Order: sequence, then C-alpha cells, then structure tokens
Amino acid sequence: MKQLNVGIYLRLSNEDHDKLQTWEDSESIKNQRHLLLEEISRHPEFVLYDEYCDEDLSGAGTYRPQFERLIKDCSQGKIDVVLCKSQSRFSRDMEIIEKYLHNKFIEWNVRFISLADHADTENRGNKKARQINGLVNEWYLEDVSNNIRSAFQAKMKQGEFISPFASYGYLVSSTNNNQLVVDPIASKMVQKIFHLYLSGLGYTGIANYLNEHHVPSPSLYKYQQGSKLNIQSNRPRTAIKWSSNAIKTILSNELYIGNLIQGKRTTLSYKNHKIKRKDKKEWIKVLHTHEAIIDEITFKKVQALQKERTRSIKKTGKVHLFSGKVFCLECHHSMRKKDSSLHSYLVCSSNQNGYDICINKSSIRYDQLEKIILEEIQKKIKDYFDIEAWNTLVQQRKLPFFQKKIVLLEKQKEKLQQTLEKNQIYLKNLYEDRMQETITLEQFRSLSSIYDSVEVRTKEELKSILQTITDYQKKENKFKKDLSVPSIKTLDHVIVDTFISKIYIGKIDSIHQTRAVQIEWNFNSCL
Repeated sequence: MKQLNVGIYLRLSNEDHDKLQTWEDSESIKNQRHLLLEEISRHPEFVLYDEYCDEDLSGAGTYRPQFERLIKDCSQGKIDVVLCKSQSRFSRDMEIIEKYLHNKFIEWNVRFISLADHADTENRGNKKARQINGLVNEWYLEDVSNNIRSAFQAKMKQGEFISPFASYGYLVSSTNNNQLVVDPIASKMVQKIFHLYLSGLGYTGIANYLNEHHVPSPSLYKYQQGSKLNIQSNRPRTAIKWSSNAIKTILSNELYIGNLIQGKRTTLSYKNHKIKRKDKKEWIKVLHTHEAIIDEITFKKVQALQKERTRSIKKTGKVHLFSGKVFCLECHHSMRKKDSSLHSYLVCSSNQNGYDICINKSSIRYDQLEKIILEEIQKKIKDYFDIEAWNTLVQQRKLPFFQKKIVLLEKQKEKLQQTLEKNQIYLKNLYEDRMQETITLEQFRSLSSIYDSVEVRTKEELKSILQTITDYQKKENKFKKDLSVPSIKTLDHVIVDTFISKIYIGKIDSIHQTRAVQIEWNFNSCL
C-alpha cells in the first residue's frame, strides 16, 4: 500500500477568547487538530507530513503565512493530501478555491479533503457542490464586510473613535475603546510643536529641535508605552526620528482642537485591501468629541501661517519675520530674501534666476524694512490706542479690589499686634504678682500657660496675615504691569502675524530716491 503524505491545515479567523496566553492554542484549533488527526488514524495509507496553522487570520484570500507554506510544499511534491475540517477553513474566496482545488492541485496531483462538508477532489461528482460551497462562503464574506462597514459608518457618525491606535497626543480610554483621552506626556509635546511654529520655526526646524532634545518620535513613543502598532520601515524603530512630514501632519490635524475626522480612506473591496483615499466630501467629521489639546484661536493662526510661509532657512530651520507677507507693489509677485556678507535684503522674485521682468529692480535691505515696520506698528498703537479709557480701566476695574483687601488685612494686622502688646503686659504683671506672692505658684503656672498659648496663636495669625498682604501686593503690582500702556520695542513672529497681512514694496523714485512701502493690516478700525 502506497503511503500518502498528509498536510493538515487549521485556521481560526476571529479573536479567540479561550486562550489564557497569546502563545497558547485556542480550543477551536485544538478541536480541529484532534478531528484531523483522528481522520488520519482511520486511513492506514495516510501519514502526517506537517501541520499548517493560521490563527486569528481571515480566509478571504489575504496573506496567510502558513497557508503560503502549505501551497509551496504542495507545489514541490512534498504533500499528497491536504486535509481540513471544512472547505471554508481552507479559503472563503471563490478565486482561491478554483485556482487550487480545481486547477493547481490537479496539476500537482494533490487531493483535497474537508470533513464537515464532504468535499473531496477525488470525487468528481461533488465538484459543483464544492463550487456552490465556495460561492456561499464568498457571499457570506461580502455580507459580513458590508455589515462591518455599515457598523463603522454608524459609529463614526456618532463621534465614536474606531481606530485601534490613537494619534500622537492622545490615548484610547481604558474604559471605552471608542473614546479618546489626553496623553499627559505627549500632549505637552504637541503644544510645544504649535508654540515653536508660531515662534518662527518651520517644519524641518521643529523636527531638528525635537531630535536634538532627544524627544522620541511618535512611533518610538508608542513602542515605549507598550503599543503593538506595526510600523513598516527598513530602519530599527529606535532609529526613526521626527520628520518635517510628521510635524506638518500634527500642525494640520483638527483632532487637537477636539474634532474627530474619520473615514478618509477605504479599501477597494473585502478581497482587495489596496488603500484608496476618499473624497474630502465623504469624510465624516464630528465636532467636540474629546478634550482639546490646542485652543481654536491658536490652531487657526497656525493654519493661516502655513498658507503664507515660504520654505524655512535650511541652516536654522527658521523662517524670516516677513516670510510669505512681502510682495512687489509693481507686479505683485513675492519678494524673496537674499543674504550677502554684509546684510540681508529682499528682491522681487520676477527679477531672479536670469529673469528681468519687473520694473522694480532695486532690493530693499531687510533690517531697514524691519525698522520701517516696527515704526508703523508703534504709530498704529499711538494713533488708535485710547489711553484715557485704558487709565479708567486701571482705576475702576480690579485694582481697587487689591487695595481694599490690603487695607482690611492691614487693620487685622494692627489688631493682632495690639493683642501681642497687651499679652506682654499681662505676662509682666503676672510675673510681678508672683514675685510679691500675691498669687500662688500653681496660679502663676496656670495663667502664664494661657498667656503663652495666646501669644503663639497670635504670632501664627500675624505671620499668615503678613504673607497674605505680600501676596496681594505682588498681584497688585502684576496687574498694574499687565495694564500698562503696551509698548513694542522689537518685532517677533507673533507681533508681525497679529498686526500685518501683507507688505507691498514699490520701486525707487529716481527723483526723490524714495520708495513706497504699503502695509495691509489685519484690522480696519482700532486695536
């Protein structure tokens, strides 16, 4: 009797809750193995060649490591019989069934047997049954896929988070898998990234800053926190650094203001898992689903700046103060910053790189423009700032509150100081009475103990009052400082972005040797 090498294939598609440890076999796998080995024992000609087990993997034609190994061994003539519990365990994909059961296995002289549905390729009479079985299994997969998609769509529309992994700055709640909570550590870095961008650093500059300060990249941070997020990279996880793309993604993500946007991508079908980006109109956006890390005003400022800014300076990673805001008054093209050994200057981009199109030929020194803009901002403050109203605010608002509090505390202090003085007199008189034996020793000790406790308590109260007075004086001084008339001495990105929308530089007047500098402000009336 010729012996036939048998390969048994076992598969479980759903997450198995019977396993005590991830490396243990599930009860279903154990049952499948027992059933198949028992079948081999009934046939003297069957010899177990190997076992192929894919656990927690779908049978929809997706990549299955052990399935691929089984097919390879079949193609190399190592296996004569493939044995499964059911045809659906082998595959639910009709194309896979046709390819192997009715083509390749015949070519390789491999027999396929499934026990539960009596599929046997040696029996030509049940080929149609196998094909119908394959169609039913495929219809089942399609129905399951559609049901899952519908369920996910409903969850997304209700503002429920459906991804297994949260974006950098957030965690998936331990009590609700569909809710995001703020990561107290990573959220601070998100805030830092927004702050650095507003201060003038570009994407590359921020990435360099974080890498220089040894801040773990998002994927490394998740790995350090125990996440099993699979990152496709040809570098070790510890070697993955912050990149300009990662910074840009964070700065553009509405997730950080509490909005959840999902359904941006989908797969082509339940059989074809190629990712396809969906049209923006199809995205599902729900507002205020979780706690924000960035306030909306800051987020909107950053979005506006991203539209304006040009590429950052390579050496420093910073963009200059007027980046994306300076234009030629003559042709309305942007003016680009250039550097020489003496100073930096701005020139119309229409006259760069061999082009000589615009009549605005002369450059303007960067430091001169900075001086002009600072003076114009100071004029705006002086022209539009209502000093009388400001002084009234200082006099009538919170300042009297501090002054009243300090006056009341001063009165309490005086009373406590008087109490201490009186107590000292009582103690002195008590001592004299004892010396003259007007009172007994027991009386002296009892009364002096009372006066001592009064003194201790009064001193503690006085100390507390003095500290409170000091605190209110500090608050008063801070309030006065905060309400002082604003004065800008130097420019920074925040000031420029707050005041100015665009700057237009005109050509030099050949007669008067002057040029127009027009400013388009971010406001029309007053500050």
